[in-house]
Amino acid sequence: MGVEFESSKWEPNLSLYGFIIMCCFSSIALFPRFFNKSLSLSPFADQSLSPTSHRYFLFLYSLASAMEGVWSVFGDFEFVYSGTSKEQILFSLILGFGSSLLLAPLLAFLFDSIGGHNKACLVFCILHLFVGIWKRIVPQSHPCVWLLTLSSSLATGIFSFAFEAWIVLENENQGYRLRALTNTFWLMTFIESASLIGSQVLVNWLLASDVDTGIASSSTATIFIAIIGIFCVTKGWKQTPHSAPVKDGRWMSYINIFSDKRILLLGFAHACLQFSIAIFWILWAPTLVADGREVHLGLIYPCLMGARMLGSTVCPWLFGGSSSLRIEDCLVYAFTVMGLALSIVAYDYQEIGVLVSLFCLFHAGVGLIIPSLARLRTIHVPNELRGGMISLSLAPANAAILFLLILRGYYQNIENSTMVALAALGLFMASGSMHLLKRLGKQPFGNWHKS
Repeated sequence: MGVEFESSKWEPNLSLYGFIIMCCFSSIALFPRFFNKSLSLSPFADQSLSPTSHRYFLFLYSLASAMEGVWSVFGDFEFVYSGTSKEQILFSLILGFGSSLLLAPLLAFLFDSIGGHNKACLVFCILHLFVGIWKRIVPQSHPCVWLLTLSSSLATGIFSFAFEAWIVLENENQGYRLRALTNTFWLMTFIESASLIGSQVLVNWLLASDVDTGIASSSTATIFIAIIGIFCVTKGWKQTPHSAPVKDGRWMSYINIFSDKRILLLGFAHACLQFSIAIFWILWAPTLVADGREVHLGLIYPCLMGARMLGSTVCPWLFGGSSSLRIEDCLVYAFTVMGLALSIVAYDYQEIGVLVSLFCLFHAGVGLIIPSLARLRTIHVPNELRGGMISLSLAPANAAILFLLILRGYYQNIENSTMVALAALGLFMASGSMHLLKRLGKQPFGNWHKS
């Protein structure tokens, strides 16, 4: 995703990196000065769990994000370098989204029913360990290479729900205030983005001397990080026993997820967001290099992640202190701005600087929306059903992407600009769903169990 070996004609100004870093630092450092300190509204105050457990969880989450990031840096480069045909790459993408569509919700409901999201995190690490070992000893042209795609897709599906569900249940079982989770959510987004940048730096450093050696070294790095993650999950912080009866899980799932309009609207907005993110990462590079333009993708990628980090630091400003702004109002505006940004991209604007600016604006919105949706899930979704709800909300997005990939890859019936326009339309629809969610109810924070 972020690997570049040839000199490029266009790359972002180096001062942009410093500007993003300073903005993130200022947003975090200045926040407590603008609010009453007695309210304990510092971004690092009033944390869920004990300080030690909180730091331990964030460290484990950073490891998981790094494992996800190592392979995302390559994108299609590794397939192309090993001589994989376009048809095989397309089949790999379809297999990945298809497995996420069919198997990820089943895994989510399984771990919800047994209350073992720490076990889900362990499975996530094992899958990455398997992928790393396979890539280290088996050539990329092996007939069973589809096992790598299947394992990576399942790991990504588990990553989407397991860590969030784990920290929420731990927070509830240990009796901490739900309000404290807001800080944890934006810190997770911030740390994930930082870990993705770190993984890109690591992989490009490994690839600097020799491509073959670099790919093998990246696999070794993944194996090493996965082993540390397995050790942390099994020997470190243990999950508190689940308090909800297992027999009630399936009944509550049908009643709350398929009958509650608020949960349906929240899930729809999440699906639209993930759909737009997936479309973006599939098409951002082809959009920038259209008409044979040379662009240093490896330098643009950290700008996008930096914008996502900056967007996440806005959360405590909007939802802390005496601010009267509701989460739904904020999301209505954020989804609308992101939809407008992708609408301009859909018209195939030729100026690279404008495209990169729009991409950064899009990712700043992503950084704001992801923790905001997590907070809304804490309000409206029963904690013991959280993993299943997250995974189910991703199913429509995966189905839509699968459908578009088939149309684009096999039948050539849809253009890239049309796919981007559909992503923008989804964001506008998500904005509407947040408006409807606001009108449906004004429940206090944390009272999801009341209808």
